[in-house]
Amino acid sequence: VVCLVAYHIFFMLFVWSYWKTIFTLPMNPSKEFHLSYSDKESLEREPRGESQQEVLRRAAKDLPIYTRTMSGAIRYCDRCHLVKPDRCHHCSVCDKCILKMDHHCPWVNNCVGFSNYKFFLLFLAYSLLYCLFIAATDLQYFIKFWTNGLPDTQAKFHIMFLFFAAAMFSVSLSSLFGYHCWLVSKNKSTLEVFRAPIFRHRTDKNGFSLGFSKNLRQVFGDEKKYWLLPVFSSLGDGCSFPTCLVNQDPEQ
Repeated sequence: VVCLVAYHIFFMLFVWSYWKTIFTLPMNPSKEFHLSYSDKESLEREPRGESQQEVLRRAAKDLPIYTRTMSGAIRYCDRCHLVKPDRCHHCSVCDKCILKMDHHCPWVNNCVGFSNYKFFLLFLAYSLLYCLFIAATDLQYFIKFWTNGLPDTQAKFHIMFLFFAAAMFSVSLSSLFGYHCWLVSKNKSTLEVFRAPIFRHRTDKNGFSLGFSKNLRQVFGDEKKYWLLPVFSSLGDGCSFPTCLVNQDPEQ
């Protein structure tokens, strides 16, 4: 009875977080980041280079944007016609800009970003616990199978397959979950590991890191009662983020 209750708890949390990861739509930049009709016309008229950057600087002067391209230019998406918010990237699969994009995951057929990153982490955590629980409860029967202590029926091959499948998924999931736990502790995305964010004055790979506790709350929120449940509780709006380099208080 205890094993059945624990099994169904892990199973329901696993399915719930997996469902939320798949069906939560990625968030796109708000309307304020889209160029106005006049700015689009000005951008199309101007030749590429400093003149276009002047149009983009004028359009982005009131936006909470602190990151730049490698050349120091305003980050602009030609396909979506918008000024990219910090940590926003264009997904070639979804063909749209995704707020705080981490990666496009084929396993969930969805972009993992600001709106569903917490659900993705919980999906990894509960699937790992699910596989570990199955491997642990099946271990004693697997040992009996290995020592020829089980009756000679077809069921013993099911036990062998179940143990190997659960154990192999546990190994791969533990490495992936551990990697994303490290990302959360450093307040980084997968894309930012491969290309560090470039701020107005310099490149800083830890520019968004606020310390372990605050980094954790950026993803899971301030209400601890929601941390283990796949309900949205992340802090912010996905368009602007506090940094250790820039004070976002306009009065300062």
